[in-house]
Amino acid sequence: KMEEKVQAGGVEGFYRGSDGALEFRGRIVVPKVEALRKEILSEAHSAPYLAHPGSTKMHHDLKKSFWWKGMKRDAADFVKRCLVCQQVKAEHQ
Repeated sequence: KMEEKVQAGGVEGFYRGSDGALEFRGRIVVPKVEALRKEILSEAHSAPYLAHPGSTKMHHDLKKSFWWKGMKRDAADFVKRCLVCQQVKAEHQ
């Protein structure tokens, strides 16, 4: 149903990119596949050059390339469950 709306141009901001991927305002739409979203969150949070960013920074970086409904909440939940972040936070209290 959503696919039909996108093809008909009835969903503002959504379109098919030249590679066929669904995009929203220039960002890749990530399907509701938990393993895929978790992998994206893990890469964004554990990349060596980012050093475990907080949820706000992580969401800011993710939204440059990706979109899914609830991404901000998912980023916050991911950071809350990160053992490294919990340990660092405990050490600084």
